Amino acid sequence: MTRPARRTAPPEFDLTEADAAAELARLAAEIARHDRAYHERDAPEISDAEYDALRRRNAAIEARFPALVRPDSPSLRVGAAPAGGFAKIRHGVPMLSLDNAFVAADFQEFCDRARRFLGLKEERLAFVGEPKIDGLSISLTYEGGRLVRGATRGDGLEGEDVTANVRTLATIPSRLKGHAPERIEIRGEVFMTKADFLALNAAQEAAGQKIFANPRNAAAGSLRQLDARITAARPLSMFAYAMGEASDIPADTHWQWLDRLRHWGFTVNPLSKQLASEDDAAAFQAAMADQRAALPYDIDGVVYKIDDLALQRRLGFVGRAPRWAIAWKFPAEQATTVLEGIEIQVGRTGALTPVARLAPVNVGGVLVRNATLHNEDEIARKDVRIGDTVVLQRAGDVIPQIVAVVAEKRPPGALPYAFPDHCPVCGSLAIRPPGEVVRRCTGGLVCSAQVEERLIHFASRAAFDIEGLGEKTIREFHADRLIASPADIFRLPDHEAEIATREGWGETSARNLSAAIEARRRIPLARFIYALGIRRIGDTNAKLLARHYGSFASWRTQMEAAVQIGSEARSDLGNIVGVGPAIAEELAEFFAEPRNVATIDELAGLLNITDAEPAGGGGELAGKVVVFTGTLATLTRPEAKAMAEKLGAKVTDSVSKKTDLVVVGADAGSKARKAAELGVRIVTEAEWRTLAGEPL
Repeated sequence: MTRPARRTAPPEFDLTEADAAAELARLAAEIARHDRAYHERDAPEISDAEYDALRRRNAAIEARFPALVRPDSPSLRVGAAPAGGFAKIRHGVPMLSLDNAFVAADFQEFCDRARRFLGLKEERLAFVGEPKIDGLSISLTYEGGRLVRGATRGDGLEGEDVTANVRTLATIPSRLKGHAPERIEIRGEVFMTKADFLALNAAQEAAGQKIFANPRNAAAGSLRQLDARITAARPLSMFAYAMGEASDIPADTHWQWLDRLRHWGFTVNPLSKQLASEDDAAAFQAAMADQRAALPYDIDGVVYKIDDLALQRRLGFVGRAPRWAIAWKFPAEQATTVLEGIEIQVGRTGALTPVARLAPVNVGGVLVRNATLHNEDEIARKDVRIGDTVVLQRAGDVIPQIVAVVAEKRPPGALPYAFPDHCPVCGSLAIRPPGEVVRRCTGGLVCSAQVEERLIHFASRAAFDIEGLGEKTIREFHADRLIASPADIFRLPDHEAEIATREGWGETSARNLSAAIEARRRIPLARFIYALGIRRIGDTNAKLLARHYGSFASWRTQMEAAVQIGSEARSDLGNIVGVGPAIAEELAEFFAEPRNVATIDELAGLLNITDAEPAGGGGELAGKVVVFTGTLATLTRPEAKAMAEKLGAKVTDSVSKKTDLVVVGADAGSKARKAAELGVRIVTEAEWRTLAGEPL
């Protein structure tokens, strides 16, 4: 394949390292909020196009500053926690998302990364290309050939139990034809055709019911019904394409797997194609782009999977996505509209984020009303003014961004936008620290926007997941002084009688809220850490910290010790793979604030914070601290680290008295010497593979 020229970063990503770190933190928080609205409540606050603009900006900054990729990055996260109306099902194998490519250079970089991970040179990679259906991911579990369970993707680890609903779909067999593994998870995409979508919306409008924005929303809303009879009445289809947990692997290649799915009775997209090389993939991408408009269902790109399943297993996953597959999205669509206003939103960390309010416009089938403007530098660079006609672009067919201003259509008297230097909520001074792009309110706990946002985060699905205590309720309770701090939430049951008298409440709803709060007094350490809303600490990072320290007492003690610069505790924190010094600094600053420590201790007295479970489920290496040094012969360094983490080990970059195992390759240097001095166990690469259950 001819190597395409690499793209240069657009001007908006011409950031200093400090600017980039601050912007990535803001994007992580904002995207997480929109994920919860979209996946948990089926009530997106922004359009698909706006959402994708945020994710593309995040990805572009990460590409320029790979060392700043955050453990809670949106690029490492999938969906949101399951909704409260359904029982939860834990997937046998994580049900993750895909990284995206938008141009040929992105796809080539994906191929090059896979080769580097596998230690290959210029060997050709074979793929299977599958049109990327715009629907809802589903996982189906079969035991003894019979369908026993159906679950949505959820947060990738747990999904919603929609078994009764999937049984109503004609394209999902209740029993597999012929021989099949004793237990297997089969995954696919539930979708609605364009014709069926139009017919459904016409029927909904005639009945005075909700109109769906697009076929994807219609499919998701139809499958996620508490009453399976509603699902049965909706025209849903499914294409099968992936395998989760299996008692036996029934194929050697992905192409053979698709053939096996057809044999069992599933519908596989007939446009899927086996591709011998990257050149073939590029040609297939162009062909699908040409056919796209004429297809009976929506696609927003093509998914490319390395065909060899043995290579897929070696490559494994990183964060939220497999290393062996990528979604190559189609080019963005554009439209023009008028910027009617700019609104400043205040987040839980005090960040002031400008949001463009637009005259509604259809961009690629989605009605767009809002777009993020990122920060004041972005507004100044593009010279965006209220009243301007602006060009919107749907990046990757999902979310829009303002690309440019149509200068010749600027109305007379339009003035440059003056970014506020005071918080629009509490009036406190809003400062922009040196080297950062984000302006922050200094009001802290005085600022009701920050307090409310922190409380909303605390009770959210990925945190304490308190049913009945949503955003609206928290804002009302905070305004009426029923809750002012996280600990006050657990005192609400004492006010049950008072809550029952509030408008819109009653004895039953008040009693249910009390029960939901009491049920959350027992909380895993990772959820507790995430719920605190510490800057840069998302759910993935919280899980990493919880696994490393194991218990609340250990984490609490070590974090307080880490406040001291140069302390052993801070050094240990900064050496955790995936944490690093920037996040260590955020944690130290959080624990240096006495009010934060007092909040944690107050909560600890009200809760049962349970210990973290090792990722590997209790094997010999679970919980062990491992360091790799030297050149490995049979594994690349990323492959070795991924193997260790899969088994529940904690991989760090330096040797200390807390290290349990040092794996040495050729030319091992100072780390091996230090391990010998400290009496740490040292093993060869071959011995490591035996310990990991993968001997040569």
